[in-house]
Amino acid sequence: MSTLPQKDSSIIDSNILEADDLGKSYGPRLALQKLSFSLMPGRILGFLGPNGAGKTTSIRILTTMLEPDKGHFVVAGISSEYPDKIRKVIGVLPENLGFPRQITAIEYLTYFGQLYGRTMVEAKTYGMQLLEEVGLHQRAKSLVGSYSHGMRQRLGIARALVNDPFVVFLDEPTLGLDPRGQQDLLSIIQRIVRERKVGVVLCSHALGEVETVCDDVIILRSGRVIASGSVADVIEKVQHNAIRIHVPSSLVKKAKRVLNSIPGILKENLSEKSSGWLDIELLDMEAVSLAEKRINNNKILEALITAEIPVLTFEAEGGRLQDVFLRLTEETLQ
Repeated sequence: MSTLPQKDSSIIDSNILEADDLGKSYGPRLALQKLSFSLMPGRILGFLGPNGAGKTTSIRILTTMLEPDKGHFVVAGISSEYPDKIRKVIGVLPENLGFPRQITAIEYLTYFGQLYGRTMVEAKTYGMQLLEEVGLHQRAKSLVGSYSHGMRQRLGIARALVNDPFVVFLDEPTLGLDPRGQQDLLSIIQRIVRERKVGVVLCSHALGEVETVCDDVIILRSGRVIASGSVADVIEKVQHNAIRIHVPSSLVKKAKRVLNSIPGILKENLSEKSSGWLDIELLDMEAVSLAEKRINNNKILEALITAEIPVLTFEAEGGRLQDVFLRLTEETLQ
């Protein structure tokens, strides 16, 4: 008889992961403090931060590999006081998952299905379904040792789903894949989230990847949360007041004069980082809406065009998650 958890609507319609004030120290070093967030089913949460920011500690706590020194969390209504029960409702794809080479993919998934209480027939049937979901059903009877790196990552995702989890933790799932492999794997993850209504916690150093597939994001620095919310909200809240403009080298001096004549928008200093490129810092406009910032950008462009200065490139920094991440994390190095 299967011991897999039965998903009921009361859980699916509410937060399936809630963390409250989690903290962890290693001796005198504080690795994580005051981590609080929630995750709804059908959403992907990106976990970001430089090395040593606390990402690994957070994931180890949430997957019950470590006990927090303070705080608690709940997965699918199960308190962190019951780690054995939580392990039955989560799936994990670690960064370096090892696979047995002399076994077929379906044998591998059947084995783990039985560990979670399915009969052999049930486990094999469900294993084939999972292999089809990740695009490996035609290689179900191939030895895992014959798989490419991308195929092994797909098998790892299937393994993480073998217990029909509520929350799946994916640590650098596209690491080492070529662009096509990355795109295919991310598409699989998005489809699984949409169809299964699971919540996914995605750890990645690929900021473009996180911006593309994640609904929400948490940015950690020195063990603390320094930004959180939807990807769009985080980008807008931490909008960097800077732009880069590329003009012909012979017109840089004229461009500086024109830009310095615009009242109430630019700071005094304009720096030319490379030939023809001007890095322009705007006045602090945290209280200004995104629409008003765009109007100011248009004023800058209009002034240059009126002065007959060709604008070869115009880049508004802060419009991408990468800009936000670099700005927030570089402050630790100052």
